[in-house]
Amino acid sequence: MTSIIIPAHNEKKNLETLLPLLDTLRKGHESEVLISLSSTTNDGSKSLLEAYNVRSVVCDTKGRAAQMNTASRMSKQDILVFLHADVIPPKNFIQDIENTIDSGYDAGFFSYRFDKKSIFLQINAYFTAKDGIFTGGGDQCLFIKKEAFETLGGFDERQVLMEDFEFFKRMKNKGLRYTIVKNDLIVSARKYKDNSYLKINLTNFLLVVLFKCGYPPNKLKSLHDRLITMPYQHKP
Repeated sequence: MTSIIIPAHNEKKNLETLLPLLDTLRKGHESEVLISLSSTTNDGSKSLLEAYNVRSVVCDTKGRAAQMNTASRMSKQDILVFLHADVIPPKNFIQDIENTIDSGYDAGFFSYRFDKKSIFLQINAYFTAKDGIFTGGGDQCLFIKKEAFETLGGFDERQVLMEDFEFFKRMKNKGLRYTIVKNDLIVSARKYKDNSYLKINLTNFLLVVLFKCGYPPNKLKSLHDRLITMPYQHKP
């Protein structure tokens, strides 16, 4: 019933944690895992996927949007679930998704908390359970009926940074019914290691505002890369 789609670029370490957990969570459910690797992944992720016997594809087009679209076309299930490699799903993850769709919703997201204890990060996490300006970010794990996803044309591959917010905007304009499942994912706080809390939040706010004002995708990505230090991950 569900296809869990994971775009990945040099994420072998995170996949080593995530894949065994997904094996456990999928027991008793009709579910598959699809990994979409960037063409420049070179950390041995592909051999890891073969060991876990999960389906995978190497995407020649750059960007998460292209990776997720490519994997979605391989899906054999009715519900698409877009999960980041460094996000840990909670217990009852798949059951929550199935229950939400069975209740009449077309799509949904999850609330989340960070893997690092901090009062400031707890404040950020609190708002992920609320419908607001930051709803729709990729860390919240969008799940959606495949038919609805295809009707909307998938992710816009011109969006090199805000593909998740752009897709959510079209979801709302189309009137799709969605909800936020209050069962926390665990999200990596790794970008806060080399950037201050204030800097991350101000940058995120600026990027969302500029996106909503129609700022060009490439310029948004360039601005993000100038403002945020990302030594933790090679860029695809």
